[in-house]
Amino acid sequence: MKKILLAATAISSMALSAQAENVNICVEGAYPPFSSTEASGDVVGFDIDIANALAVEMGMEATMVKTDWDGIIPALLEGKCDAIIASMSITDERKQVIDFSAKYYNSPAAFIGAEGMMADALDGKVVGVQRGTIHQDFMEGVFPGVELRLYGSQDEVYLDLQAGRIDAAMGDSIAMDDGFLSTDAGAGFGFFGEMYAVAQYHGEGAGVGVRQADTELRDAFSAAILAIRASGEYATINDQYFEIDIYGGE
Repeated sequence: MKKILLAATAISSMALSAQAENVNICVEGAYPPFSSTEASGDVVGFDIDIANALAVEMGMEATMVKTDWDGIIPALLEGKCDAIIASMSITDERKQVIDFSAKYYNSPAAFIGAEGMMADALDGKVVGVQRGTIHQDFMEGVFPGVELRLYGSQDEVYLDLQAGRIDAAMGDSIAMDDGFLSTDAGAGFGFFGEMYAVAQYHGEGAGVGVRQADTELRDAFSAAILAIRASGEYATINDQYFEIDIYGGE
């Protein structure tokens, strides 16, 4: 009987060890160049490469769980994934529900619209933003008189901007530059006005979201971010997508 119990204990320990070596990461897959979905269904992009690099640094294997933005925090809280790596900004409002690692990048927000559009021309215009983002909060707080149209993904914002159903879009400057303006679809559009980095709305940068109880996992991600910065792995990934270091100030 003792041998049977010992064997069962060993099997249980092995199962726990195998589980500990895997981390399920919720990603969006609709936010190029940070994440996008290929025809094969594979999710690719900066966030995905960073997620894999962090997992390797932590001695884990990452499994990407593609999740719509509107449901990504509920998915984490329901245990459908262990972490969120989806360009999610670290804000006080979100910290009331989940916790975050240190940032892994930080970039300002901006407006885009038809070339030649001026920042003082927003009155009477319709601006599109992705629903449930810092950009929605920013627009509602700083530009309360502007009509907002909310979308489930950033790609949907671009489609309506192209079609003329909205006059401008507000979002992350790097995501909009690389994911739209630098593509054929972005011809005739450009940035206007200033860049925005208001801590009240835009937070501290994008971090890895985890459940509040998972402090060890949070700290492991934070340490791994610093480690891939120091090793040069972060720069290697960064340079595949961007001409500048998007980590932001040290």
